[in-house]
Amino acid sequence: MTSSTEPAPTPSAPDAECLALTRQLRRRGTVVLSVFALAWAFAGASGTGTATDAVPVAVEAAALAITAAALYLGLRKDARPSPRTVDLPANWARGVGLVNGVELLAIVAVIAAANASGHPEYIPAGIALVVGLHFFPLARLYDQGQYRWTGALLTAVAVLGAVLILAGVSAETVRAMVGLACAAVLWASACHLAVRG
Repeated sequence: MTSSTEPAPTPSAPDAECLALTRQLRRRGTVVLSVFALAWAFAGASGTGTATDAVPVAVEAAALAITAAALYLGLRKDARPSPRTVDLPANWARGVGLVNGVELLAIVAVIAAANASGHPEYIPAGIALVVGLHFFPLARLYDQGQYRWTGALLTAVAVLGAVLILAGVSAETVRAMVGLACAAVLWASACHLAVRG
């Protein structure tokens, strides 16, 4: 047992590298999630009225403020260390690249299929579904269990959006709901990652 006056043990080089990688991935994840949340919020705001109306402008201003707060949480110098270090699988970076590449191709396919079939109103829900599903393999590749609930919530938003379209709700209303709900999920995930690791 050490006394309170003794210095904390210095981590070994591999431990220090793992801690540095964990911090780097935590920060990068917070930034990526926050920026994509902002994009979803702006997409959602476009369903609340024309660009000159007060509501979309207010939504966009709030989105910028929430994004700034999430980025501050993730990038601040005095952030407490992550309570655990990540345990990444072999070739994790290649796996992440593959998952993100498939995600991009699937988004292009969703947009093309929706437009070709004459149903562009399904695009927000379709993209939300693709984005939600891509978080499940990322949870394992980044060793971030919270990405499973991120994926599950985004998938639920996508299903709700498709149901609302089928029920006859306007495309603008569905775009607003899907966009703002996806933004909220991604901001929550970003803040959780920034604060809890």
